[in-house]
Amino acid sequence: MTDALPSLSPQDALVAVMVAVSVSDETIRTSELMAIDRMVNHAPIFGKYDTDRTRAVAQTVYALMEEEDGLDALFGLVRDALPEKYFETAYALACDVAAADGTLREAELRMLEEIRYELNIDRLHAAAIERGARARHLTL
Repeated sequence: MTDALPSLSPQDALVAVMVAVSVSDETIRTSELMAIDRMVNHAPIFGKYDTDRTRAVAQTVYALMEEEDGLDALFGLVRDALPEKYFETAYALACDVAAADGTLREAELRMLEEIRYELNIDRLHAAAIERGARARHLTL
């Protein structure tokens, strides 16, 4: 399962969190994939990232999500790879993916709650991050 990707880089961990939000409702929407692609290609934090790794990271997440304790394993990998100062960045990217299609589904909300818990995101900071994502993804 994780043999293809023995360890995650910090950017891999960010991609993994975004993919986990996308697959949380068992439907990977085009708008979510486009949001992930856009962020990986344009966000400064991915400036030196090898985008060819995105597919391997996604496959690792898919495989973990099929396992009984896969979510715990995923968060273990993320915490091991990602310095704590980037935990809020991971949450912000996750919120942007969840909001990308204009609808937050129950499974996505639960996944965001799990990310907040696992990455110890302060509730007030989380609310501000969520509001920013909501504002960025409004449509007319």
